[in-house]
Amino acid sequence: MLEYLITRGYEIIDGLLAPEDLAPVEEALRDLRPGRGRAGARRLLSIPAVRGLAEGEKLSRLASRFVGASQFPFKATLFEKSETAPWLVPWHQDRALPLRSVPKSPGWGASSVKAGVLHVHAPARVLEKVIALRVHLDPSTASNGPLRVLPGTHTLGVLPEEAIERLAREIPGVECLASTGGVIAMRPLIVHASSKPLGPAPRRVLHIEYAPGGGFGDDAELADC
Repeated sequence: MLEYLITRGYEIIDGLLAPEDLAPVEEALRDLRPGRGRAGARRLLSIPAVRGLAEGEKLSRLASRFVGASQFPFKATLFEKSETAPWLVPWHQDRALPLRSVPKSPGWGASSVKAGVLHVHAPARVLEKVIALRVHLDPSTASNGPLRVLPGTHTLGVLPEEAIERLAREIPGVECLASTGGVIAMRPLIVHASSKPLGPAPRRVLHIEYAPGGGFGDDAELADC
């Protein structure tokens, strides 16, 4: 699996989580009101059930295979598509990380504030140390706007928009399909997108990001969100 993440930039681990693993999260999200938007919700590590899942044995063991045994989750976001929220995401890379302040070390870029948390565009040397685990609360099918990736593009560093557009024309996109309880592990720099759903079936994904316990080797301090 680690070899596949290195060479292709993503891996699908279907059936990793059982219904009883997801039940506390489902209950907590049903009660979630403040901070919830049409496309989902941010800053979910503050919810005990979400943090419990993120720090639990199954996800921690998976994350540690990439970022090391001392890994820790630092961000959890709910992505939610439905008939009333049929959004899409164009081809892009995940470049922004939540930080306590803007680093003085070289390579860090533009900053913005999302849900009250500072986010700063990180250099490739930092993003290469992060892994994202996408936990499927609903099945991800070809008809409900699944994640699509361009395999191997995570090795190309931080790309300008014109390069991403060119790669999207040249490399066939791969749909990442998974059942409820399936997990997709992905590198932030892999070029990815998702289309609008074609039917009424919802698609909810809990996107959790992990970093190595030793930090990134500079003055960047992650904010917990």
